[in-house]
Amino acid sequence: MNEIYSPKTFPLNASELREVIKKFPTPFHLYDEGTIRKNFRRLREAFSWAKSFREHFAVKATPNPAIVKLLARDGAGTDCSSLAELLISEKAGVVGEKIMLTSNDTPADEFKKARELGAIINLDDITHIEYLEENAGMPECLSFRYNPADIMNAGNDIIGKPAEAKYGLTRKQIFDAYKMARDKGVNRFGLHTMVASNERGTETFLLTAQIMFELAAEIKNLLGIELEFINLGGGFGIPYRPTEKPVDFKAVGEGIKKLYEKILVPSGLENIAIATESGRAMTGNAGWLVSTVIHEKNTYKNYIGLDSCMANLMRPAMYGAYHHITISGKENAPLTNVYDVTGSLCENNDKFAIDRALPKIDIGDVLIIHDTGAHGHAMGFNYNGKLRSAELLLREDGNIEMIRRAETLDDYFATLNF
Repeated sequence: MNEIYSPKTFPLNASELREVIKKFPTPFHLYDEGTIRKNFRRLREAFSWAKSFREHFAVKATPNPAIVKLLARDGAGTDCSSLAELLISEKAGVVGEKIMLTSNDTPADEFKKARELGAIINLDDITHIEYLEENAGMPECLSFRYNPADIMNAGNDIIGKPAEAKYGLTRKQIFDAYKMARDKGVNRFGLHTMVASNERGTETFLLTAQIMFELAAEIKNLLGIELEFINLGGGFGIPYRPTEKPVDFKAVGEGIKKLYEKILVPSGLENIAIATESGRAMTGNAGWLVSTVIHEKNTYKNYIGLDSCMANLMRPAMYGAYHHITISGKENAPLTNVYDVTGSLCENNDKFAIDRALPKIDIGDVLIIHDTGAHGHAMGFNYNGKLRSAELLLREDGNIEMIRRAETLDDYFATLNF
């Protein structure tokens, strides 16, 4: 029998959930404030050794001001990749250098807003230096995103191999970029990379740190530039399956500390701040898609049809991603049936699970799809005229707050002119 390392739980029992559904009809995403705060504390503690540590929450994971504000209260900033995400940060009270704009193929209005907010701008290409200068002016502090394809050949299914990724500057371009920016009057610099997504092993994070620390030392040696910070990116994964082990943040933090002391301190760079830009690790396991069974179909296979669809959670269809499913009130029932769990979208890949062993499911049962707190609601869309669901936040005092209402048909038609 497979060992369970990451039990899948839900913060409400069946009776409590039914009361919530009376007020907020399914489908909806529910987030747990306590779990989100616990996740951030765990990351912060892993880097408590650093003289300065910054976590820039990746807004794209859960783009809701309530979530951003929750994390900001504990000291987190934001990582933004669009104008809307910059505005979400602003509305949540996150401004200045607590924001990093790490975009790509960036339009001028995003650079202008970032400059207005005093955000750190993290450029994805050397040609963006002149574009930024022409359209928004040069900032005091500038960062560059490094693509280490010359050193790191492996990648993963989500972000791809570095050499095939559209992100970041080459090694040669990095040195040229710093010189160019310095000549244009920039006097404060950072360095950034992001080479993995949903990784749970320690090795990838240590290799990333080693590459970045060695590059920082070389930048100082060749250019005389002492970086203010190194952003190691995000990529911290979560165990989507109960049998998967979570990231050992203590081991990651201790391993990066040793590399910091081995590489940066002897180079006279002992004051460089460490930054990360986690999304999934902050909110992923703190969210659930709650949906009601409305149909059962028995043809060549047994299908369970929900009142949600791929528009509410795209990851299984897009990546073939696994999301654990439990039935409210039947958590301990035997797994006697095998189902495909589907939505109503007019696409055959609109399935939350394929050939999944589950307890016997009845019409009206409430299904809980786990680990949807990051890249769940955020990736929603309106194909087939489907409407995106509400988002609810379970506060630490037990109250449930609607932090985004469900879309309506009026919302769908509001942008049409006919």
